[in-house]
Amino acid sequence: MAAIRSFRRKKRVLSRTAATTLAAISILIASSQPCWAARPNVTALSLEELLSVEITSVSKKAEKASDAAAAVFVVTQEDIKRSGATSIPEVLRMVPGLQVAQIDANKWAVSSRGFNGFSSNKLLVLMDGRTVYNPLFSGVLWNAQDTMLDDIERIEVIRGPGASLWGANAVNGVINIISKHSVDTQGGLLTAGTGSEEKGFGAARYGAKVNDHTTYRVYGKNFYRGDLESANGSKANDDWHQARGGFRLDSAAPDSPYSFTIQGDGYNGNADATTNIPTTSMPYTTNINNPSNIRGGNFLTRLTRKEKDNSEMSLQAYYDLARSNDRLLGDERGTADIEFQHRFQATAKQELTWGLGYRYSHDVLENSPTFSFDPASRTDMLLSGFVQDEITLVDDLLRLTLGSKFEHNDYTGYEVQPNARLLYTPHKHHTFWAAVSQAVRTPSQAEHNIRISSAIVPNAALPAPLSLLPPGLAEFVINGNEEYRSEKLIAYEIGYRTQVHEKLAFDATAFLNDYSRLRTTPPSAIPFIMTGNPALPYQLNYEAGNTMEGNAYGFELVADAKPLDWWRLQLAYTFLRLDLHETGQGLLASEDAEGESPRNQISLRSMMNLCSSVTFDTWLRYVDNLPTYGIDSYVALDARVGWQINPALELSLVGRNLLDNAQPEFGSLYINIIPSEIERSVYAQVRMTF
Repeated sequence: MAAIRSFRRKKRVLSRTAATTLAAISILIASSQPCWAARPNVTALSLEELLSVEITSVSKKAEKASDAAAAVFVVTQEDIKRSGATSIPEVLRMVPGLQVAQIDANKWAVSSRGFNGFSSNKLLVLMDGRTVYNPLFSGVLWNAQDTMLDDIERIEVIRGPGASLWGANAVNGVINIISKHSVDTQGGLLTAGTGSEEKGFGAARYGAKVNDHTTYRVYGKNFYRGDLESANGSKANDDWHQARGGFRLDSAAPDSPYSFTIQGDGYNGNADATTNIPTTSMPYTTNINNPSNIRGGNFLTRLTRKEKDNSEMSLQAYYDLARSNDRLLGDERGTADIEFQHRFQATAKQELTWGLGYRYSHDVLENSPTFSFDPASRTDMLLSGFVQDEITLVDDLLRLTLGSKFEHNDYTGYEVQPNARLLYTPHKHHTFWAAVSQAVRTPSQAEHNIRISSAIVPNAALPAPLSLLPPGLAEFVINGNEEYRSEKLIAYEIGYRTQVHEKLAFDATAFLNDYSRLRTTPPSAIPFIMTGNPALPYQLNYEAGNTMEGNAYGFELVADAKPLDWWRLQLAYTFLRLDLHETGQGLLASEDAEGESPRNQISLRSMMNLCSSVTFDTWLRYVDNLPTYGIDSYVALDARVGWQINPALELSLVGRNLLDNAQPEFGSLYINIIPSEIERSVYAQVRMTF
């Protein structure tokens, strides 16, 4: 009862916090009424210019987003700032076709076109060309991926396969986070803030010139995010704090074809969680506080040569060291990568791009009774090459792109991932495109070498004949499988972009994904053994398998509008349907995978410049239910007010999840993190430049 009364008191406090937030927003809006007549632009760019932002992720060269033969969405620095988001996954909620759900205060599930989960394994994520895809579990540890959001120039998101250029694991999409050139971050920047959930955060950056053609910046940031609540109202023990610093240096002499970049980051922090693990005493499961220390660093250098005939060569190398340690598993991984790329005009109608790459990865693991690997240390190497031919069939009308990635990995050997894309532009405001692609998701270290103690139950609770054996405990174990093969996708996509008016544009994409060899957990060759251990006499064995197949289909729609010069609207709708089936019975079923991602999602963003000094932004989201986790559909509302006091100083107030006291967004399956309730929150921030 005391816990329930405490929970109710906290809900009342949250409600008062939200009311205060909305009241402050109303006051700022009311005080801005005299400047409505000024009606400044939301952005200096027109709608046509906004839709033609330059990108590099589709063809590994600079091109307009509106000319790309792919489902591309670009998140600009202006979008990031006005979203009120404080982390990269929160920014990604605005992207159609992505499924983003917060699990607790420091963990997210992020995927593209389905199969969402804590370790979503079909989405490749890069930061300035450095992959952050984790080969241990196949996925991205988002609480280790952070940077100063003010330093991000744009985030390019490709829904659909990008494997012909980026390689294995770019199955359902590619997220490329691109930071600003150091020449664009000269001078000083200080930010600081606090709030109900964001207990305290701050960042500092300074940029300057080394000489007329060389610039640099350095930055440091720190934040502390407080605990959320669990479903029963108790503290979730999932607070998160991290310190991070880094630098970037760029040089390009005006009379030289060469330019180079050197950059690096280092970080250290804790990300706590409440985790459920099996035990041999009733009720045979227990929740433990599981703090995780996350630290590491990276160093990247890139040399580029651009010739006057528009040919280009680049050589990039990086080293990444990442450590993560909690009570269930410790992981220290070093990754070295080098990549060469060359683009040139092969004929008057053909532009050819090719490249070679090599990656070395070594890790050392610390096992526990719940999670263990055999061997506990592994070294893997990846050799790759790609070629892409962009053919102009009819000038300014029809373009065909053919290409493929060729790789050799230590799990499955050789993999080939071809791609064909056709672009048809009958008018500068009408673009049609279609693509057929093949991609693979190569096995993770876990799928080959892991042992998971998934559950412990009395054998009397199991079906006969196990229930007829002498009383004892049975352990459910999931094992890796050295014969596990790559998952395979053949994807069919079509898209259409149009600017029907200078104030209205649409982008629509439809897709059909045909999957085979998807991951399941069928019984092992020896499904049951008598262990001889009095504490755990029986063991039921399952293993990673490739016995699921099926398809996913859907469409994504984006509408951009500027009804007034000072007001921009963006509506995004995603429809997704998975139809999967499997052979055999495992711990992970096809209906689990089908119900991990929402069928319908809607995002409506409004960005207003009320006057030259006050901005007002709202973000309304609808997310459909998740049957696998018993999570109902919900509607979330965020709001941000910014006040530019003078050219050097800005204050902002942000309210998030304003429509509900708390809402669960995701669950956990066999990686037993206890999900938290995502609460209503508010924070204030000051931003100063000098």
